[in-house]
Amino acid sequence: MAMDGQETSEKLTFANSHGGILAADALGPQDGRLAILLHGGGQTRRSWRPTQAKLAQEGFRAITVDQRGHGESDWDPEGRYLLRYFADDLAGILHQLGDRPAILIGASLGGITSLYALGHHLLPKGSALILVDVVHRPDSEGAGEVRSFMTASGNEGFATLEEAADSIAAYLPHRKRPRNLSGLQHNLRQGSDGRWRWHWDPAFMARADGGAANADLLAECARRIEDPILLVRGEKSEIVTEKLAEEFLQLQPKAEYAVVPGARHMVSGDDNDAFTRTILDFIEKNVPAK
Repeated sequence: MAMDGQETSEKLTFANSHGGILAADALGPQDGRLAILLHGGGQTRRSWRPTQAKLAQEGFRAITVDQRGHGESDWDPEGRYLLRYFADDLAGILHQLGDRPAILIGASLGGITSLYALGHHLLPKGSALILVDVVHRPDSEGAGEVRSFMTASGNEGFATLEEAADSIAAYLPHRKRPRNLSGLQHNLRQGSDGRWRWHWDPAFMARADGGAANADLLAECARRIEDPILLVRGEKSEIVTEKLAEEFLQLQPKAEYAVVPGARHMVSGDDNDAFTRTILDFIEKNVPAK
């Protein structure tokens, strides 16, 4: 599979903690420093394509993963979408990669998955964490807006890709609406009835316990972590306010903090160049090559 004109990625699979399959893509040299990129709720691993390609160019072994119930990974037949299951999956991925320490780059759900796993000492020592517009708890109003968007189409889905694109454009008016809609096919699946639905298990929204439900637990995880941490916030984020960022930095005073100007919650998608420069600067300064 070509990655936006870059080298062809290697398709991988990992076993999740309940015997299901997690789909993944890898770019970069086998012996490069390991970076695991985890998407947000309702997204897929392809949301990281530009960042993954840049990391690979810089010599990293960059692996993007569809988390359980998302993208091409298996849906859990028993609806096991609690945060601890996502964290167990992450621990299992690193175990299957030889228990190598990794740079964990997590957006939203991927961020709190990594925060939980590190805070519970499930991962190899020497890892580092980059939280992408997520902290121990979200802004309640902003989280409600995101949830409303994710569930707005319900089980009905969209009649066409154009209808889905209209919905996204209404939610993200600051982004230019793409002329070529073929990329949407990675985030949507077409059912036997011809309608397009988001590429994640509807049970995820019903069973997930992220966000405010785990705020106290995630706050404690933040306090426990001794590995390098970077919090990257979108300047116009609807999920992480400046006040919440300050609250997180009080829990973890050794964490570094960066703001991407003009970006909302989908930081890497809003300004990938600025985002990638920010994380590479952090890695160079805090995560020495071995």
